[in-house]
Amino acid sequence: MKRLTCNIGAELKGVQIKDAIDSDDLFNEIYRQMLAHKVIFFRDQDLTPEQHAAFARRFGDLEDHPFSAEGPRVEGLVNIYKDENSKPNYLENNWHADVTWREIPQKMAVLRCVKCPEVGGDTMWANMAKAYEDLPEHIKQQIDGLYTRHSIEASFGASLPIEQRHALKAQYPDAEHPVVITHPETGEKVLYVSAYSTHFTNFHTRENVRYGNDFTPGHHWLLMDLVRRATIPEYQVRWTWEPNSVAIWDNRCTQHYAVADYPPTVRQMQRAGVIGTKPVR
Repeated sequence: MKRLTCNIGAELKGVQIKDAIDSDDLFNEIYRQMLAHKVIFFRDQDLTPEQHAAFARRFGDLEDHPFSAEGPRVEGLVNIYKDENSKPNYLENNWHADVTWREIPQKMAVLRCVKCPEVGGDTMWANMAKAYEDLPEHIKQQIDGLYTRHSIEASFGASLPIEQRHALKAQYPDAEHPVVITHPETGEKVLYVSAYSTHFTNFHTRENVRYGNDFTPGHHWLLMDLVRRATIPEYQVRWTWEPNSVAIWDNRCTQHYAVADYPPTVRQMQRAGVIGTKPVR
């Protein structure tokens, strides 16, 4: 095992994750390393899409994504595909945790590179437990008990015609989550706002808003400051992909950003998302 930064990320060498499909010892060690480092990486993984899905199912049930790209499909895997003719809708290049617009977001994900450009197309992850830990104490006190809305309509749906956007929201209503959650296994406090967060739902109290004019600056400045915490380099790790590289990350305490510096070229990734539990304070 090789740590990649001081706060997040490690590469595990000499391991084939497909062997963990039938090995409890190996699976448990992989899971332990993920909890410890938030995101772990592997090179030269000789596994089929079916083995990819089978390995991911060891962590829990898998879910699909309504905006999975076109291309070859394997049950349990989301195909993330861009080629020379893809429209410039690079919705992954913002800081986010996957599907927090669901009432029950993903626990974790297993992402495998199928094809990638020679240069570009890296992915970055940020440690949001460390981001919370480093907040000034008065900010921690201010956000204690606050909730935010998370919206697919305002993110993936924003470029759709209004009728389709409204239909998308009807199918996937906005979710409401605490600004600070407790990791269900490590007990860490985690800053849980991202690019999918639209607004605080319980900010407009007598303590925060004495007059209507107080609401907009107080609300937006605070939310934007929290969202931008993921952009601090000390919380980040950056991974350069090669075909058959794999990343496994804890979606409950990290955010990630897919760097969209590679068009026009081909980049194909396959991701298995593991269903989690409802985030709690």
